[in-house]
Amino acid sequence: MELRHLRYFTMVAAEGSFSRAAEKLHIAQPPLSRQVQQLEEELGVRLLDRGRPLTLTEPGRYLFEQGRQILQRIDEMRTMTKRIAKGMVLQFNIGFVASTLYDALPELIHRFRIVAPGAEIALLEMTTLEQVAALKDGRIDVGFGRLRFDDDAIVRRIIREERLCIVVPRGHRLASRKGKLRLRAAAGEQLIVYPKSPRPSYADQVLSFYRDAGIEARVGTEAKELQTALGLVASGGGICIVPASVKRLGRDDVRFIDLDEPKMVSPIIMSHRKNDTSKLLLHLIKLVREFHKWDASSGQPASDAAH
Repeated sequence: MELRHLRYFTMVAAEGSFSRAAEKLHIAQPPLSRQVQQLEEELGVRLLDRGRPLTLTEPGRYLFEQGRQILQRIDEMRTMTKRIAKGMVLQFNIGFVASTLYDALPELIHRFRIVAPGAEIALLEMTTLEQVAALKDGRIDVGFGRLRFDDDAIVRRIIREERLCIVVPRGHRLASRKGKLRLRAAAGEQLIVYPKSPRPSYADQVLSFYRDAGIEARVGTEAKELQTALGLVASGGGICIVPASVKRLGRDDVRFIDLDEPKMVSPIIMSHRKNDTSKLLLHLIKLVREFHKWDASSGQPASDAAH
């Protein structure tokens, strides 16, 4: 399927007429009709009922709706590409893992928008490993993740180490305990981990804490993402280990209990390409170094060591 086929078809569908569509497209009607027919032959479906009036078939209605969205997105891409080339817009893409949104990342981005008012800043949710690939491909300029790794092409700065907590359902035997808990207090409980894929991920960090403590992790469910995991906890499906900043969600169907495990921390790590010297990146790095609110939920000192 070529874009011209999609563009011709959507124009015919929008106008409800081959003749009016041909006028708007500035082509003759016979070749327009042939292009739409070629599209039908390629797909092996009839898209139009060629009666009076012209109507869309069920597959035609679906392709029309999807086609309009695709063409609109392409037009936006074309416009933005030209604006960037003319220096009218500086594009800056930021990858992030979802759990960093419960920490100070939103405020950091807010401040970044203030110091870089002319930049088109896009936020893309992706795992740490997806961020690495996106950095190397040039699809993002910086990433905020939690997974530790070494890569010669990537500079990694630990923003800080965040303490963890156990999430249990309301009414759970641990919910009434006072103060912090040792991980061993939850030994034998069904464990819900996230994300399910791709791996390795934060889920593997949690499992490594169990191994280091000499506790067998009884994994009951692997959830796709954090909110799903919390919902499963609330339903009585097990417990979950999450970064302390997740408490800010304020859910009343679960209880967050701080862990008395100083070594159980999950880093928030900023990653960028090794030789990237763009002004926007330098602005962000400077902002991160000065941004003490990263430590608001844990009281941990920030680290600027490269990893």
